Amino acid sequence: MAANGGLCRLTATEVVDLLRRREVSPLELVEASAERIAATDGHLNAVPTLCIERARAHAERIMAEDPKAERPRGWLGGVPIAVKDLVEVEGVRTTWGSPIYADHVPPRSDIVVETLEARGAIVIGKSNTPEFGAGANTFNEVFGKTRNPWNTDKTCGGSSGGSSTALATGQVWLATGSDLGGSLRIPASFCSVFGFRPSPGRVAHGPKHLPFEGLMVDGPMARNARDCALMLDAMSGAHPEDPLSIEAPAESFSEALTTLPPPSRIAYSPDLGLLPVDSQVAAVCARAVETLAGAGMGIAKACPDLSGALDVFQVLRAALFAADKGEMLETHRDALKPEIIWNIEKGLALDADKIARAERARGVIYQRCVRFFTRHDVLVCPCVIVPPFDVDTRWVDEIEGHHFDNYVDWLGLTFVLTLTACPSASVPVGFTEAGLPVGLQILGPPRGEAAVLRAAAAIEEAISLAAVTPIDPRGADGNALPLA
Repeated sequence: MAANGGLCRLTATEVVDLLRRREVSPLELVEASAERIAATDGHLNAVPTLCIERARAHAERIMAEDPKAERPRGWLGGVPIAVKDLVEVEGVRTTWGSPIYADHVPPRSDIVVETLEARGAIVIGKSNTPEFGAGANTFNEVFGKTRNPWNTDKTCGGSSGGSSTALATGQVWLATGSDLGGSLRIPASFCSVFGFRPSPGRVAHGPKHLPFEGLMVDGPMARNARDCALMLDAMSGAHPEDPLSIEAPAESFSEALTTLPPPSRIAYSPDLGLLPVDSQVAAVCARAVETLAGAGMGIAKACPDLSGALDVFQVLRAALFAADKGEMLETHRDALKPEIIWNIEKGLALDADKIARAERARGVIYQRCVRFFTRHDVLVCPCVIVPPFDVDTRWVDEIEGHHFDNYVDWLGLTFVLTLTACPSASVPVGFTEAGLPVGLQILGPPRGEAAVLRAAAAIEEAISLAAVTPIDPRGADGNALPLA
């Protein structure tokens, strides 16, 4: 197989179909993935930790199974995946992008990985992430920067930036990500892939020392809507060690793509009434919405009332950082990046009244969204207010005269939707004049993963961008870089 073609160019759904028919083996896929990573990752640094021998051994175990055995829903049958380096994999170096854990090798995998491996996923490596997933530019002091495959001078976004880059270049067919303020959606937008934030509890994870925390979720990343549905099926289900986890729905997400009608009542907001949006990003998203209208989908300019949501999220995020990492500030302050120190200290400075008011306000926002979705099937809006920016810029501090005084506020279009607890996704819809990807964000009703996936499939069909990936890494001039 050529490093820039062959199996790596197939979709995950196509590869699983080949596996079912035994026309390709899991071991062949492991070798194809390893070859593609070796050929491309020198330009990208997407998957800095590999576990190829572990993957080969897993492939051989799958190949030795009885082919007539009953397969669970979401069976992947031997597809290599990348797992974000915030998620533990048994026997594989897991660092959280932090020097504190640079040599950490866990004795047990996270529930996410256990679930996926039980359904035939093969972990081939750990994808890069910012330190503890904080920030939407993927760099850390352990592995360095991950670069955008569309222009390696630019950021791939974050915090699931390694996963999005690996997908966009065909290193893997599927990948995991996690999302607190947009970490599945933002890198998907920046790399022209699909990133899906499910409802809290949809994907069991842990065990965690804050098991009842529901702002951060794990979810799937893929190159098209059908692959994303397949990956969500493989990840979903209840687990006794995750008290928020819920059973998978009676109808699989893959089945829902064929049984549900496309959305007919799409609400569109150019900015959620909150933040300025780069003119080129705004234009790409507006053209995408016009295309959807031309395809017969009903479009109404509308948005739930999200007033106060920017401040509410900042309070709840800070409280989470204080609860989750307050002790770390005492023991490892010198090893933490300044953004994390700022976030922990902000949380420690909160009083009970401020947290209580934020929780009440979040409840109001949720009820507004419940009412909104009695009139609309989904809401769409830009995913990120800017296109991919210089990889050496830590975070966006200004756009069109609007200044941000911290590393989080510029992510407002995604993190305010986190507050709703509704599922959301980023879908590729176009490119700027410089050839940089732009994603459209979709928000669905409570527990409405199937509705979001069906809308994503409809948008994908209308705009036809899923086939543009995988790509070979490109330099600033737009030309493909030499492969190793």
